Amino acid sequence: MAEAGSRALLIVNRNARNGGAALDAALAVLRDAGWSLVEHPCSPGQTAAEVIRARAAEGFGAVILGGGDGTLNGAAPALIETGLPFGILPLGTANDLARSLGIAPDPVQAAEVIAAGALRPIDLGEVNGRPFFNVASIGFSATLAKGLGRDEKKRWGRLGYALAAFRLLRRVRRFTAWITHDGVTEKVKTIQVSVGNGRHYGGGMTVESSATPDDGKLDVYSLELDHWWRLLALLPYLRRGTQGQWRDVRAFPTTACEVRTRRPMPVNTDGELSATTPARFRLLPRAVRVFAPPSNPLQGMPS
Repeated sequence: MAEAGSRALLIVNRNARNGGAALDAALAVLRDAGWSLVEHPCSPGQTAAEVIRARAAEGFGAVILGGGDGTLNGAAPALIETGLPFGILPLGTANDLARSLGIAPDPVQAAEVIAAGALRPIDLGEVNGRPFFNVASIGFSATLAKGLGRDEKKRWGRLGYALAAFRLLRRVRRFTAWITHDGVTEKVKTIQVSVGNGRHYGGGMTVESSATPDDGKLDVYSLELDHWWRLLALLPYLRRGTQGQWRDVRAFPTTACEVRTRRPMPVNTDGELSATTPARFRLLPRAVRVFAPPSNPLQGMPS
């Protein structure tokens, strides 16, 4: 737990969709709990990881990240390197990691979680050396991420995902991929391959119904649908994380896998296009510590 007088490096993405939402009240909660907050104003193009690395030697006890999943994703490499625990003030569009951890979307309530001081070790996924918290995908969702601009996300929020997906849906085409895992290689024709570490992603989708960010496994699924309209029928299952029940969805747990395609394809990690195929995935167990409510065995159940 944080002791009175503990210093925290505060990094806030004030361009996030809810960048101004109740932020002063949330910071007041932290100060009342004894935290001394040192905010670092990020320069344009500067990542949270660069800030953390530059200031890690200044004796901070934690990093407080205010933003969405992109902000958290950008901080991940430096959180691993420094071992600093982190807290989340969810200010983004989807806030999928916060949802997976049971952290409320209200920044004040999220600050109360940090103030309570309970730390939870969680896993990370990694693709081609790039860590991610929630999910990495190849295919439909990567194309969606490329077409969904920041202004659109800020204006429409989660609805922006749905609007962009609807525009893209009828142009979806299957691609050939080779998925290697646990000693076997499977050739598939798919519209999307996703490798999940947490539970939630994409502003309302679920990787796997029982997944948690500290369950020691990656959950992989491949949508091998032959008609775009079947994706509409599959949507309720994708939201609940039960898509593996479908005969044309391949799903399995693993700790490492590789996805190869005929031509290089982009990989979407937590909403950011950060790698290309061939994509080598692995689990980083208990790689970071986050201020979060205690793990709840019911948290992984479908809602």
